[in-house]
Amino acid sequence: MTDQRFIIEMGIGNDLHGMDYQKAAARAIEDAFRHSSIPMFNALDIPHSDMRVQVTVGVQEPDKIDPVILAKKLPRGAATVTAVKGGQNVPNPHGDTIVIATAAVEAFLPSQDGNWTQT
Repeated sequence: MTDQRFIIEMGIGNDLHGMDYQKAAARAIEDAFRHSSIPMFNALDIPHSDMRVQVTVGVQEPDKIDPVILAKKLPRGAATVTAVKGGQNVPNPHGDTIVIATAAVEAFLPSQDGNWTQT
């Protein structure tokens, strides 16, 4: 059975001091989660364990991201995290470089065809 994406949320996070890409990425993922609430799990009696979560994090230096640690922080579903080149570094001529990360969090469920009726 093929799974279907049923939600995608975007988030942004930053690290103002320290150029910590991991911290900025974690904040971007948390931001995306703060934008969503999915009541259909309870309404349709679907277990959260049925959900596959796919996260793509964009930062200027993706090799500085530990995707396994980020995936463990996701609260529900079977999660994978992929780091890609993206985001932004903003140099401060008087100090630290600001790291800006972006995250796309996608949630998938097995096909629900036939489980929905219109009344």
